[in-house]
Amino acid sequence: MKTKDMILAAVLLALGTILHAITPPIYGVTPDMLLATMFLAIFIVKNFSSTVVISLVAGVLAMLTTKFPGGQIPSIIDKLVSGIVVYFIYKYIFKFNLNTIKSGIINFVGTFSSGLVFLTFAVFVFTPSMKDSFLVLVGTVVLPASIMNTVLGIILSKSLKLSKKLRKA
Repeated sequence: MKTKDMILAAVLLALGTILHAITPPIYGVTPDMLLATMFLAIFIVKNFSSTVVISLVAGVLAMLTTKFPGGQIPSIIDKLVSGIVVYFIYKYIFKFNLNTIKSGIINFVGTFSSGLVFLTFAVFVFTPSMKDSFLVLVGTVVLPASIMNTVLGIILSKSLKLSKKLRKA
């Protein structure tokens, strides 16, 4: 990974961590804005090993700021899984070619898969007393968070494209 890409990824993860920390929880689960910045960092590096590192760092940062009881380990697992899912969609389906619609699709699928993995581990493994509310949490937290991250991801990817154009000028 180039130094400037590493620094940009770190700045994006820091921004995502701040958003994750200040976003209020919905029914005890915080919509994870860190995912949108993690996905953008993955779009920048275009490298599998860097994607794994970015995902693990994002997982640790999310672990430190989670408000969900027992959500520390699931935070790491869901970032790793969703990072790999996003990387493979980006590389093999979209061939490292990104536009607004593709960015939106990747952000939605990545956030939705992250939410499902997080809730599956958090609810069924760490807090089984909440298993009756799994589908409610998917509908009231994961789906709205996926929509919010889709919008945020589109805005961030457009900002990145604009900054690249400005640097070339």
